[in-house]
Amino acid sequence: MTAFRARLTDMDIRRLIKATDEDERAAAAHKLCRSIDRAELTDEDREAAQKILRVLANDAAELVRRSMAVTLKASDLIPHDVARRLAADVDSVALPIIGFSPVFTDEDLIEIIQAGSAVRQIAIAARPRVSRDVAEALSVDGCEQAVRTLASNDNADLSERAMARTIDRFGDAPEIVAALAYRQVLPLDITEKLIALASDAVREHLVSRHAVAPETAIRLATFARERATVDLVDQAASSADLPRFVAQLNARKALTASLLLRALARGQMTLFEHGLAELTSTPHSRAWLMIHDAGPLGLKALYDRAGLPPRLFQAYRAGVDTWRALQAEGADTSGEAFRERMLERFLTQRPNAPRDDLAYLMERLDQAAPPVMKAANAA
Repeated sequence: MTAFRARLTDMDIRRLIKATDEDERAAAAHKLCRSIDRAELTDEDREAAQKILRVLANDAAELVRRSMAVTLKASDLIPHDVARRLAADVDSVALPIIGFSPVFTDEDLIEIIQAGSAVRQIAIAARPRVSRDVAEALSVDGCEQAVRTLASNDNADLSERAMARTIDRFGDAPEIVAALAYRQVLPLDITEKLIALASDAVREHLVSRHAVAPETAIRLATFARERATVDLVDQAASSADLPRFVAQLNARKALTASLLLRALARGQMTLFEHGLAELTSTPHSRAWLMIHDAGPLGLKALYDRAGLPPRLFQAYRAGVDTWRALQAEGADTSGEAFRERMLERFLTQRPNAPRDDLAYLMERLDQAAPPVMKAANAA
């Protein structure tokens, strides 16, 4: 036994009980609980410690019980029955334990949620970890602030069903919609629902951070300029099923020469390949060969078959050649840095591209530039 670790015996309990002043007992409880929490306890010590905790949990003074709850709120030393007792206490005692204690089961927490206390629901929603079942219970029975806290908690395991239920209950609450929208991972259906409810700023985040369905992307891309718009190049490139996305774009006549040129100039070669494959009804593997391995005439043959404007072919040719040159230099073609280099080099060649496309590419290049470069350009 080290000098730091005090022996936990009946003497400790008697010393604690002996004090008659509430403040004195609370100070003694805090000191004792802190020693217990830091100590390396043997089984015998642990049994004695839990005996002390049961005494503290039954102390008539709220200040003493709160002292224990705050000091040991995140400790696994508190017995399960004591934790439940404290959770049923007044808020000043219960909330620290409810918000942190690892000894509660999901069933315990769900029972507290269903009891209906808003402040206790909020404490559960903010816990360092919220399981899927507990999150489900909050989505059903939680008050608005508890659900908002849950949606903002990245350590809460929210299922798609819980998110959908949250939207059904609080879809008219902008703060909850925004909290959901800024979660790290969103199912596609949830993203679609949030887009319909979100403010312009939040909608911009959704369409730039999360892939949306092709139909939604096309619809958003046709919004007035002052509305939140979606970049179809970014949306297609981030799609989990690129062939399907490209097919949808083609079905809605959105797979245009302009879109493919913009994608190519920004280094999105896979999107360009799938786009030509879709337009020519050619398997992607064959389109890839014609673009990359069929000599100088392969790209021209595929391009002509796609029905793209002859006057733009040289711009496409410059894009493919630029991509190949950077790849030959050993560039990682999957990174954002590559896309910036690709765009810069493509534009320095003064490609014979439509004015709108050049304006778009220049705008994207300006967005990609680091702050120092932007400041220098402004000067």
